[in-house]
Amino acid sequence: MRWSEFGKLAGLMFLHAMGLGSWFVPLATVLDAHGLHAIKPYAFAASATAAFVSPLMFGAMADRHVAPVRVLRWLALATAGAMALVATAIARGANAWVVLGLIQINALCIAPTWSLTSSIVLSRLTNSQRQFGPIRAFGTIGWMVGLWVVSALRADTSALALFVGAGMWGTVVLFSYCLPCVVPPDPGRHVTIRERLGFDAFTLFKNRDHRVVFLTAALFSIPLAAFYPYTPTHLRAFGMERTSAWMSLAQVTEVIAMIGLAGILTRFRLKWTLAAGLGFGVVRYALCALDERLSVLAGLTLHGFAFTLFFINVQIYLDQRVDVAWRARAQALAALMNSGLGNLIGYLGTGWWFQACERDGVVRWPLFWGVLAGMVAIVLGWFLVAYHGRGARNEEVIAA
Repeated sequence: MRWSEFGKLAGLMFLHAMGLGSWFVPLATVLDAHGLHAIKPYAFAASATAAFVSPLMFGAMADRHVAPVRVLRWLALATAGAMALVATAIARGANAWVVLGLIQINALCIAPTWSLTSSIVLSRLTNSQRQFGPIRAFGTIGWMVGLWVVSALRADTSALALFVGAGMWGTVVLFSYCLPCVVPPDPGRHVTIRERLGFDAFTLFKNRDHRVVFLTAALFSIPLAAFYPYTPTHLRAFGMERTSAWMSLAQVTEVIAMIGLAGILTRFRLKWTLAAGLGFGVVRYALCALDERLSVLAGLTLHGFAFTLFFINVQIYLDQRVDVAWRARAQALAALMNSGLGNLIGYLGTGWWFQACERDGVVRWPLFWGVLAGMVAIVLGWFLVAYHGRGARNEEVIAA
């Protein structure tokens, strides 16, 4: 791969992740600071409900009709506008339900974007096993930089954080003009409504391993949904300010894991790297359950290993195991399963669980995180039993 091509793909990941991080991480503390804590579970669930529809629909569009770069460009522009509206509503003290409605509109715009960016990058690679990790690492670095910018501006509890995020999405729009617009081939036949909406992607469930990977991603996302809404709250309980910057510790280990991903995948079967990601998820929440400042920071740091070894490997798995004509829809279906089904159950369920663990303003953190660690352990056990894989393969193709 030429360095110019690498720079464009890495730049796309970097800017896109900056926009995502400056939205998802400060959102919880911004809502709390403006007296909107009651809608916090629903605000995070908005992204999950959006993921049920828009990723598949726009993934199908990118597979069949419109250049993926153009789809991403218009979605990024819509996201920038919607995020600015959310920030304005919060800053002016709008009704909580108005704020929630605008958050839902923003979620519909933002939900398909990451799977689209991933499919754009993967389509330009000659060996995703070796090349995707380093490029994806720039996405993690971008996420970290977005958080540092928010904390540097002391905007962790201010609507300014969301205005900053809107500006970052504007840069994604501008940067998209540097990327080649490859129009997908005409399907050459009438496309049904079901296919236009991307629902034909569910035929991928007929393959046993695909089915297990999709379902494991959804199940893992349920306890994982507690990470961004409640880890900053736990950190603030220790008197730690600038929580957005502290949360970026998770991205340090993401970068380390992504840089080493190619070496890991040539030495270990995919089953064991996915299982390792789930295992780190268990340890991460178990450390948080100790309810000590250093243990919570240690658990926060392990998030990067858990995320990379599982979710990034899922993306590589789909790129290598799914036919090229289906890849945008496959990535979109993965987004539906983890960002949609898993996160919807997770945000609402962990929101209820957090309230159950809170008595008179005091949160029983060992109970809260301990139960979530147990849930991840159950998912790990099920995956080890259910996933079969192809067995060892040569180093040019990912082990499955």
